[in-house]
Amino acid sequence: MRELVIDSIRVNLRSYQRVVILKEKDRDRYLPIWIGMTEADAIAFRLQDITVARPQTHDLLASMLSELGATIQQVVVNDMNNDIYYARIHMDAGGRHIEVDSRPSDAIALAVRASVPIFAEDAVLDRAGVVLNAEGEIEHPQEGGAAPVSPEELERLGAFRDFIAGLDLDDLGKK
Repeated sequence: MRELVIDSIRVNLRSYQRVVILKEKDRDRYLPIWIGMTEADAIAFRLQDITVARPQTHDLLASMLSELGATIQQVVVNDMNNDIYYARIHMDAGGRHIEVDSRPSDAIALAVRASVPIFAEDAVLDRAGVVLNAEGEIEHPQEGGAAPVSPEELERLGAFRDFIAGLDLDDLGKK
């Protein structure tokens, strides 16, 4: 399991879909996760310290958890199946460890509100993590003895590759 940080939230100019770009904390491998507009706004608002007149859904949920004495410890992007990502929210409630299934976008929106770390399982990063080569082109590294990607899986991932190709990644990793 590896810790990630939010690198950016991007918009594909052809489809207007949002993608949150997570970056491994200790290296230059990225995990792009496609998210909805509302969740992208919820993450971006919190990262930019934008306050709204009324609580958004993720603010409400964070407040409810706090009032009930639960604290979010971390979130984990724990699986990817049929091009769908899965996450778990790890919490402590009165000394009891609780894990809740979540969409990654909702888990990330809660993580930024609680200021807790975001992790991804190695298997998810091995399948969906990308690095940029010197020419700025996307590479899919195979690490740690991960099984090579089958031609069928490469074809399914083609939609993701096309989406990423439509993003402006020139400043990715440059802060």
